[in-house]
Amino acid sequence: MCLGIVFHWSFASLPHALLLKVQSIDLIKSKSEQNRMEHHTDLYQSEDFIIRRGQTFQMWITLSRPFNPSTDKLHLNLKIGSVPTVSKGTHIIIPLVDELRDDRWEAAVVKQDDKKIKLSVNSLPTAVIGRYQLTVQTNCPNGQAVSTHEPANDIYILFNPWCEDDSVFMDSEDERKEYVLNDVGTIYYGTSQQIGQRTWNYGQFDEGILAACLFVLEKSGTPPSGWGDPVNVARIISAMVNSVDDHGVLEGNWSGNYSAGTSPTFWSGSVEILKEYHKYIGSPIKYGQCWVFAGVVTTVLRCLGIPCRTVTNFSSAHDTDVSLTTDVYLDENLDPLDHLNTDSVWNFHVWNDCWMARPDLPPGMGGWQAVDATPQETSQGTFCCGPASLMAIRNGQVYLKHDSAFVFAEVNSDKIYWQRNTDGTFSQIHSEKKIMGHFISTKAVGSNERNDITHLYKHPEGTEEERIAVESACRYGTKAEAYSSPTAEDVSIEVTMDGIGPQMGGDANLTISLKNSSSEARTVVLHSQVAVMYYTGVHKSTVRKDKTDVAILPSESKILEWSLEYEDYKDQLVDQAALMLTLSGRVKETQQVLATQFSFRLRTPDLNIKPIGKAMVGEKMAVEISFTNPLPRVLKGVMIHVEGLGLLTARTISYIGSRASVSMTEHFIPSLPGPRKLLASLDCKQLTQVHGVADITVQDKSNGAR
Repeated sequence: MCLGIVFHWSFASLPHALLLKVQSIDLIKSKSEQNRMEHHTDLYQSEDFIIRRGQTFQMWITLSRPFNPSTDKLHLNLKIGSVPTVSKGTHIIIPLVDELRDDRWEAAVVKQDDKKIKLSVNSLPTAVIGRYQLTVQTNCPNGQAVSTHEPANDIYILFNPWCEDDSVFMDSEDERKEYVLNDVGTIYYGTSQQIGQRTWNYGQFDEGILAACLFVLEKSGTPPSGWGDPVNVARIISAMVNSVDDHGVLEGNWSGNYSAGTSPTFWSGSVEILKEYHKYIGSPIKYGQCWVFAGVVTTVLRCLGIPCRTVTNFSSAHDTDVSLTTDVYLDENLDPLDHLNTDSVWNFHVWNDCWMARPDLPPGMGGWQAVDATPQETSQGTFCCGPASLMAIRNGQVYLKHDSAFVFAEVNSDKIYWQRNTDGTFSQIHSEKKIMGHFISTKAVGSNERNDITHLYKHPEGTEEERIAVESACRYGTKAEAYSSPTAEDVSIEVTMDGIGPQMGGDANLTISLKNSSSEARTVVLHSQVAVMYYTGVHKSTVRKDKTDVAILPSESKILEWSLEYEDYKDQLVDQAALMLTLSGRVKETQQVLATQFSFRLRTPDLNIKPIGKAMVGEKMAVEISFTNPLPRVLKGVMIHVEGLGLLTARTISYIGSRASVSMTEHFIPSLPGPRKLLASLDCKQLTQVHGVADITVQDKSNGAR
């Protein structure tokens, strides 16, 4: 009986022992090893296996016995999504071949060491991006076996701007370093006369950010089969970064009341926002405005491997009725009709450009594409915008997808003034042609300079090409009749501002110039009103109105000095400290209408950041942050937020006295070597958009000890 048991066991185990089984998989995934270095993914603060599509990677497989190529077979399975399907590219079967060829999923044995084999694996440059589950299936004469799925062996596949066959390929290494690998950037704001800038921590390589970005894709509910197309992915991210209609990342708020969340001006980077969104399983973060939405889009797209930059447009139109014009309605007395003035001009608006081929559009439309996550108008029923080809926008080809008409209006619409007639109808009385889209700005490649990219969005103002583009575009708008033959004009009006403009807490002084180019005297009845605005161009309140008669001699230029005192505006300011002067008038002798608007902001002081001592990995250091209150009033409930160098902290100061100075010291321990930026922002109800940045080079401990 005992012999029988032994005999039965050995008989059954004989073929079982000859089965080829996978004992372990080594993806060679350390940041310092070949795969991550060659795939430009060594900056991700993660031990996951992160690679880029269209490129070869290596892996070791340890088997239960030596691999015999003549009788043994082996293939890899990669699966993504809830229903992986071979036909949709979400279940990839990678066969073992003798020699690798490009443009297909294949694997080849490049080394054998007893029971271990080293595979070189080719991936498709069109592969779906995302997190794949890896299993290995073996076949031999004695049967087949499938390895157990280990989450630690999941493969993260990203877009590849280094691969010529990837549709996001970018051929300049300097541009790839800036638009894919740079994790800190500059966002511009203010007005075209006073361009402000703030440093933004994109942090696309920070621990947990890749997982958060893939979570955003998953949360969109879109099928993974579409995640190989960067046009589609950019559109998904544009929709998902705002919370409207899909519980996306950020809830927009332009009300001035942020008590239920965080003030948009308080953020200085995307990391905290994305981590919180992931941590709370898709509960929208409060609150964002355009530069926050755009900063997060840059983080997500760079993280996924799509080259991206943050772009600011000054004097940015918001066209609400697809007219491709910005319309201002006035009553019989030339006063604005607020209930009809739904179009607006934002002092500045921030969106993104991302880089990709556009095989879905006519040739020549690839390259930079505008994408906007700020929820303004719907696109095919969803609050998203783009990607719209900059080449299409420049040439007025507003019929090309996606949303090129909306972006065209933002940068190049004419402002049309309409006056109400006694019978209730409206007549066009004036148009301004060089109002929208000034100093379109992004951070320069390889430096902290501002790069003006207006020429990529529009032909030079007033040129034949620019007028053709505008009139071509407007044929597709709802007010094509606005373009009639121009009337003669012999009086012109212009508003200018000296220097860099007024400071918060001081008086604002502007100059109004009227010029009579005729040989006869002219009399102008000039109406002026100044309003506090949200930076979106939405009026909060009018702080002063004036009316004056101005006589101008033949061929005379007349200068009027205009000023606004601190007392006039101090109780009305909102987030961006933005004001708009609206001038409208009529020349008595000719009935010519004059109309213009001039936006300006009150400049805020910087936070001064001063490092104390040497910065070394793992060693405590300090930084002093100082600030002087520019206002003749007490600041209450002041929050100071510091970010960077592994530090993420906020501190509340109960109050800062009128015109008083304050300083504080923060201690922290740097965790990574190299050049770093420390960002700080100050926020309170009476004062926003106060921030500072310091460059700190952190020494590695081993280098510092020498």
